[in-house]
Amino acid sequence: MATSALAGAGCHMVLFSTGRGTPYGGFVPTVKLATNSELAAKKPHWIDFDAGRLIHGMPMEQLLTQFVDEIVAIANGKAAKNELNDFRELAIFKSGVTL
Repeated sequence: MATSALAGAGCHMVLFSTGRGTPYGGFVPTVKLATNSELAAKKPHWIDFDAGRLIHGMPMEQLLTQFVDEIVAIANGKAAKNELNDFRELAIFKSGVTL
């Protein structure tokens, strides 16, 4: 999770794709993209966008429009789920072996 490093480098928003789900969020809006609709349905308080709708028949153009609209809304001040739920973590990784 390079969210902290990205934010420290000046990133204003992180797009975080997940297939298993996690409540993780950085100290910038961390937009969670579910890769499957099952996850999005089970974790609606963690997931900002359900990309799994593509494999269930939603046309790519329609899904892309919804995705871009959501990203623009968050960039304009709409709170991402990590902000709404106060999931703001700092993750610092070192190089080498981690136990």
